[in-house]
Amino acid sequence: MPTEKFTFPGHSGHDLAARLDLPDGPHLATALFAHCFTCGKDIAAARRISARLAALGIAVLRFDFTGLGHSDGDFENTSFTSNVRDLESAAEALRARGYPPALLIGHSLGGAAVIKAASHLSDIQAVVTIGAPADPSHVIENFEHALPDIASDGAAEVCLGGRPFRIGSGFVEDVREHQLDEALQTLNAALLVLHAPRDQIVSIDNAATLFMGAKHPKSFITLDDADHLISRASDAEYVAEVIATWATKYVNLAPPAPPIGAPEGIVRVSEADPRGFLQDIQSGPKHHTLADEPLAYGGTNKGMSPYGFLSAGLGACTSMTIRMYARRKGWPLDHVRVEVCHDKVHAQDAETGAKNRIDTFRRKIHLTGELDADQRQRLLEIADRCPVHRTLESSSHIETVLAD
Repeated sequence: MPTEKFTFPGHSGHDLAARLDLPDGPHLATALFAHCFTCGKDIAAARRISARLAALGIAVLRFDFTGLGHSDGDFENTSFTSNVRDLESAAEALRARGYPPALLIGHSLGGAAVIKAASHLSDIQAVVTIGAPADPSHVIENFEHALPDIASDGAAEVCLGGRPFRIGSGFVEDVREHQLDEALQTLNAALLVLHAPRDQIVSIDNAATLFMGAKHPKSFITLDDADHLISRASDAEYVAEVIATWATKYVNLAPPAPPIGAPEGIVRVSEADPRGFLQDIQSGPKHHTLADEPLAYGGTNKGMSPYGFLSAGLGACTSMTIRMYARRKGWPLDHVRVEVCHDKVHAQDAETGAKNRIDTFRRKIHLTGELDADQRQRLLEIADRCPVHRTLESSSHIETVLAD
């Protein structure tokens, strides 16, 4: 996955450090990611989610807010308002590079910020929040014990996530003034709320408030037992997959031009986890699935094996070919089901380097409807005209039986 590093001027003119994670293949859309309070662009959740979305064709810009990470500026002088303005600056930087953002993604307080920023960004088509508070002032609970010192001294040092930060009174006053009610009601974009019921930092009732406050189109999906920081790789992968699938309905994905001689385009396979075998499979702008190996062979069993996809292709093509013929003939075919058995195991063959072996596919076809014997026999013969069948037949033997 290619990544571009660059800086852009933030709300106060300070240089903000950014990473633009780009797809290996066609660029379908661009997302802008806002990290959690006092976190940074390189936090595990932001890094993993961005990488998986890029593998699915969605470029993602993640950056450090003013005074955090590798960005310039003084964190003590920042506020919720400045975060929103930094997001607007990031969107402008993306437009200048030819990547106008269509999707905003915000984690925790970053989720509240993207809701607020969306009203100022006319090209945003969809907004996603991850463990976001319904009220930005919720963040004060993280340093409530220091509020007297902040009020009396104008600022105080607090420890957040094991690191010291200096919080100014301006931040406290600003975050207390902001409400999301109006921004939610006027949100001119689809909203996806992602939240874990067991979130110990931002309780699940915040998700309910956000969801009820927004107008349709809106969606809510639970993150089950994920923690607030989405620290587990599997949870980050799930979040990215959900966002990519959901976004296909609301974001205008730019379809890649099919190459000459390949009218259906290219199926692109990208490794999702170098420690295992999980693969992201992308076909065009709207189709995504996973390939994997079973647990017994070192995989995580999150998708079909390569041989499973081969059998699926044969079964799907067989069913479509039969349906096409029966429809053209006007025959009473109510339903088709095809079962394919392939007596090979991909992981074993990959390990042994099996060669020169004729594959056997056993295909059982179930036909439902008031078909006579001649019609059923003819449809059985038509199954052998399936284009995938013919492709495989050049090097494989396919046995086909008609189910009772």
